[in-house]
Amino acid sequence: MARYRFLTTWLLETTRERAWGEIEDPVAWPEWWRGVERVEQLDPGESARVGCCYVVQWRSRIPYSLAFEFTVERVEPPGLMAGVADGELAGHGCWRLLEQDGVTAVVYDWDVQTTKLWMNLVGPIARPVFEHNHDVVMRWGGEGLARRLGVRLLAAG
Repeated sequence: MARYRFLTTWLLETTRERAWGEIEDPVAWPEWWRGVERVEQLDPGESARVGCCYVVQWRSRIPYSLAFEFTVERVEPPGLMAGVADGELAGHGCWRLLEQDGVTAVVYDWDVQTTKLWMNLVGPIARPVFEHNHDVVMRWGGEGLARRLGVRLLAAG
């Protein structure tokens, strides 16, 4: 399996609570995040979303869809949500939201491995394409979140 580690940051002119309200609800992501084809809740988990399990399907400019289950393991509103992925990607993801002077940094740390045979076979050659693809989809997320909240996206990278 090929391992990928990504760190994405969006800087938005908004409060942490407003950004959190959208990030913590993955089922609504397809409404504002281009590239998220569908999110289905498989298990509601506990009241704080710990144990929630979602199937998430992504599609980008590269003509393939990628799906995996994501189970929430830790939630600390309004600043942290972390969990594990299993499926066509397997690993860990963590959202962190930090606010200072009216600007919220939405930071996503994604440490995953590909499990599809074809992705693992072409991974050594296609790694730059896969990484660029990830960056594009994440930029779409920052742009969509800013639109959803009606605020400026100061940076996405």
